[in-house]
Amino acid sequence: MKPIILILIVFVFSCKEAPTEIVEVNETTEENSKSLELEINDYAGLEPYLNLKDDHVYVVNFWATWCAPCVKELPFFEQLGENYKDNNVKVVLISLDFPKDYESKLIPFIEKNKLQSKILVLDDPDMNSWIPKVNPDWEGAIPATLIYNKDKKQFYEQSFTYEELKTEVNKFLN
Repeated sequence: MKPIILILIVFVFSCKEAPTEIVEVNETTEENSKSLELEINDYAGLEPYLNLKDDHVYVVNFWATWCAPCVKELPFFEQLGENYKDNNVKVVLISLDFPKDYESKLIPFIEKNKLQSKILVLDDPDMNSWIPKVNPDWEGAIPATLIYNKDKKQFYEQSFTYEELKTEVNKFLN
């Protein structure tokens, strides 16, 4: 019961209900013009990304810019995505940042760190419903990672080093 209360406290202040939407921020310089789009989903919009049945291995990381262990391990996910792209591995980063911080913190963080992985934003206040759908044993702590392919799934409620992440992903490559 205590983990659910803690989760509720953390997420009640962080989320408001939002359907899938796109937030577009334009940054123009003399040299170029670029646009960063965030795909913002409630759990129903996010769920398909957790259950794809194709020939890829998916590494889905739940993180937030306010979570120090999450930020520390993000470069390992980026490195994995780059090093394993020819092995049909796809990295998906699911931000749990607060909606009020998308433009002031999340987007600048993504741009500053030049994140290349697919980035989704989960904005769904009903965490007591969607957390057990991601994994029944998840207590709601982040970072958390789901690695899966069409044949199996493994959930990790922990931080990773690059070597640990690589070891786990290699278990899914055949």
